[in-house]
Amino acid sequence: MFLAIDAGNSNVVFALFDPKTQKWTNQFRLETKTELLISQLTKKVPLYFLEHAISPSDISEIGFSTVVPEVQGPIQEFCEKFFGKAAYQIGPKSYKSLPISTIRPKEIGTDLMCNVMAAWQKYQQALIIVDFGTALTFTVVDDGGKVLGVNIVPGLQTAIRSLFTSTSKLPEVPLKVPKSAIGKDTIHAIQAGILYGYTGLVRGMLETIRSEKELHFKVIATGGLSAILTTLEKDFEEIDRYLTLNGIRWITQANQKSNQS
Repeated sequence: MFLAIDAGNSNVVFALFDPKTQKWTNQFRLETKTELLISQLTKKVPLYFLEHAISPSDISEIGFSTVVPEVQGPIQEFCEKFFGKAAYQIGPKSYKSLPISTIRPKEIGTDLMCNVMAAWQKYQQALIIVDFGTALTFTVVDDGGKVLGVNIVPGLQTAIRSLFTSTSKLPEVPLKVPKSAIGKDTIHAIQAGILYGYTGLVRGMLETIRSEKELHFKVIATGGLSAILTTLEKDFEEIDRYLTLNGIRWITQANQKSNQS
């Protein structure tokens, strides 16, 4: 099985891909807290494998993407000890053997390049990839597979937490789209403001990008919070929660084949 590790700002996701069924069969996550990560890795990962009757030797390949430099060492060290093999870490050098490209390989997040790789493998056309994570990102790709640029704004959860931590009376509320855009109480007011506000933000960003480039874009949403904004369902042609994971798999395997040839 292939193990994908996606270490973001909030969570480290572990996902297993079965080449026989061509499906992601297992997925779990740890919090990205560097001071707790080593203990989480050494306790929770072995326990998960034990509870699901999966042997470390069942893992044939490991692909690793992260936007948090501090977790690179602990995760690599854990993989070598527990799985007996190093994880292939995706970085700027990984893109040279791919059918996609970017003018800023050292600046763009590896998670975003994984999204681009997975989407390009599937569609091979101009793309706008909207990733709902800790940050909300818009990655724009032309019809030749070149990343034209990325827009970044605070993510939904980040916005709500910022409001909660920066004010004395406003509570932290669940991410749920209310029936009305006009808040009737404090919780409703925050939900309406954030979720309907972000609906307008996403639509406005998509419209502005389209107005700048005369390309027929396919719009894809991904990320852990991609299903929250039900108000945007008609704006996305696809919601693919496995986009980043598939990109990790594609990039890892493409580079391993390149190294073997």
